[in-house]
Amino acid sequence: MKEYTLKEISELNGKEGKVYIAYDGQVYDVSDSYLWEDGTHQGLHDSGQDLTEAMDEAPHGSEVVKDYPVVGTLKK
Repeated sequence: MKEYTLKEISELNGKEGKVYIAYDGQVYDVSDSYLWEDGTHQGLHDSGQDLTEAMDEAPHGSEVVKDYPVVGTLKK
């Protein structure tokens, strides 16, 4: 499984293709989600970031990211 840096996933922000986010050390491909259209989640969060801390304040649990394919891990 590929290991991504924050810089690498920041470039996968939906502006030119894939939409990736990181959560809890995993990198997810959310490209097929209408909730991440144009690389933003309901105008609140941008893709291409580690959203681990933001998830603590979300109105939903972390189970929502588990529906998307894991494409790698986040390099520390």
